[in-house]
Amino acid sequence: MKKIEAVIKPFKLDEVREALSDLGINGLTVTEVKGFGRQKGHTELYRGAEYVVDFLPKVKVEVILADDLVDRAIEAIVAAARTGKIGDGKIFVTAVEQVVRIRTGETNEDAI
Repeated sequence: MKKIEAVIKPFKLDEVREALSDLGINGLTVTEVKGFGRQKGHTELYRGAEYVVDFLPKVKVEVILADDLVDRAIEAIVAAARTGKIGDGKIFVTAVEQVVRIRTGETNEDAI
C-alpha cells in the first residue's frame, strides 16, 4: 500500500477528485494548507499599504491506495492539476505499513 500526498492549487481540487473517482478511488482526505516554493509568494495592496504574502493557499489531497493503482492515480492527478504555470504543486508517495478501519476492525487493503 502507498500513500499519495498531492499539494495542488485550490481551484483544481474538484478536477482532481473527479479524476481519482473515475479510477474507482473514492476515499480521500483534503486539508487546506499554505506554503511556498519557487512561486515565492506575491505582493498585495491593502488600504494603500503594500505587503508581501509569503505563504500561498494550497490544498493537500491524501489518498491510500493499493500498489497497482499508484501510477494511474499519479497520472490522473498530474493531468487534472496541471495548469502549466509555476505553483502547480507536488506529489509525494510513501509506503504505508498498516491500515485499520476503526468501525469494523478490518485491516490493510480491506480497510481501504
